[in-house]
Formats: sequence, structure tokens, C-alpha cells
Amino acid sequence: MSIEKQFTKDMIEIYHRADKECGYRATRFLQVVGEKGGVAAAKSLISKSGGTDGFAKLWELRRLDLSVEALVLREEYSELFTQQEKDLCKSRLKDYGYNI
Repeated sequence: MSIEKQFTKDMIEIYHRADKECGYRATRFLQVVGEKGGVAAAKSLISKSGGTDGFAKLWELRRLDLSVEALVLREEYSELFTQQEKDLCKSRLKDYGYNI
């Protein structure tokens, strides 16, 4: 399986975990992943100024481990994102008190 396909699979997995573990069903997120694929969806979501509603909701639920930003920073996906994108994710997570 290619790294891009694995990333998309993991994007879908964080959706299912948020639903199952927190009762948070981010249907628009799932739709965007289906339309664009995981990597393009992630790049689009993390580039939104100030973050997304989904990120804020996961923060409220104390589950930023299920955020796109946390997934982007996983070592195995390092090559899929620019340093600027990874720094943005790191900064956003730190601003919300998430230990990386």
C-alpha cells in the first residue's frame, strides 16, 4: 500500500474513532476526504486560517490526538508534507495545549 493510501486510510480511521469514542460525527470531513483523498484534504484543512470547526470540537472533547494536525505530524507521513505545513500543525497543537 502506498504511503498516500495509508494516510487516507488513517484519515478515515480518525473519523471513525472520533465518532465511536467521542460521539463526534464529522460528516463533512469524511466527504472532503472522499472527494480529494487524504493528503489533499489534510493540506486544505490545515491551511485554514485559525483552524477548523472540527479542530475546535476535538479540543473541546480533549481529543486533539484525533486531529488532522496530529496525524500530519506522525513520523511515517513526514515526506507527504512540507516543513511549513508541519510547523503550522505543530504550532496549532501547541497553542491549544497539546503535547507533541
